[in-house]
Amino acid sequence: MTLEFNGGELRLARSFHGFSLEHVAERVGKTRQYLHKLENGSGVPSPQLAQELSDLLGVSPNFFFTKPSLEILSDEQFHFRKLFTAKAQIKSVTIARGTLVGRLVDYLDKELHLPDVIVPSVDLSSAASFEEIERAAELCRNEWGLGLGPISNMTRLAEHVGAVVTTFKAVSTEVDALSMTLGRPVIVLNEAKQSICRRRFDIAHELGHAVFHVGLQTGDRVTEMQANRFASSLLLPRSMMLKLFPRPRGSRLDWAGLRDFKLTWKASKAAILYRARQLDLISEGQYKTGVIGLRARGESMLEFEERDGLIPSERPELLARSLAVLSEKRGIHLKDIAEKLSIGESFFIEMLGFDPRPDLPRPPLTRPALRLVA
Repeated sequence: MTLEFNGGELRLARSFHGFSLEHVAERVGKTRQYLHKLENGSGVPSPQLAQELSDLLGVSPNFFFTKPSLEILSDEQFHFRKLFTAKAQIKSVTIARGTLVGRLVDYLDKELHLPDVIVPSVDLSSAASFEEIERAAELCRNEWGLGLGPISNMTRLAEHVGAVVTTFKAVSTEVDALSMTLGRPVIVLNEAKQSICRRRFDIAHELGHAVFHVGLQTGDRVTEMQANRFASSLLLPRSMMLKLFPRPRGSRLDWAGLRDFKLTWKASKAAILYRARQLDLISEGQYKTGVIGLRARGESMLEFEERDGLIPSERPELLARSLAVLSEKRGIHLKDIAEKLSIGESFFIEMLGFDPRPDLPRPPLTRPALRLVA
């Protein structure tokens, strides 16, 4: 099959780095207008220019001459909390990185038996009630074999049910978290966020989008409320809250009880208070007092238990484990996958957010178990 120049791929590589048209044009000695024409498909670069562009952007010249059927993700495929207010550059970088991670995940799915995607799809009514969302979270707990107890590792759970969890270093400090609607959910965390409990909540929130909002544009108040309610319900089941939540002593919150409850359920005290208010276990006044108390104690961003290392860290494993298995069992290394994706090794490492080369020290990976495709 003859490959045609695809200007969208040039835009994709440029956006991945957050480069402006002016920056790229200046570096290769062309005008902004000419580069714009190339990206819009109104021109074809000479072989020399294609090589200069590939050298600048860290891809193979073949990257630009790909099948037109390769898709670039659209806004509707992102569940991005600041989608409507984020700077245009941040949006374009996020879409570019999401598109390329999606292609990597497609490749891994062809080479490995990754965990099956077992995320139920639930259609909410036009005026969805809190009860519908509670039931959806209970359905997920049942399908995922969680029972009613605490979720020990939220990152591992997401990967066990078929999601890929990662970070985008170039944009992760700009957003709380985001996810992408692909054949397999991809959840992107804010690596600058220090609170483990808040990152756990973010993963549950993004799973809520995967349950409720595939094919829908999110980021508005309603869809964010639905995902937040799902996250609260998933992490802190209502039956357990009703049974075990430390009730206030008169009008005073039981801070010692909240601390113990947090250490068991690995949810922030802020999230626990919010959930207690949802379920009318505390009054509005008590909830506001709790929020003010956390702020006064310096716990509005990072609570004491996490600052003291009492909540164990969670890190994504699926991508790293997949690349390790391919390297160890099939002899497919970083350079081979980069070549398959028509990108350079440095580009690939930046896209991953970690260096998977086997000659570098790596902490042991325990899960998930992966099998090669025959």
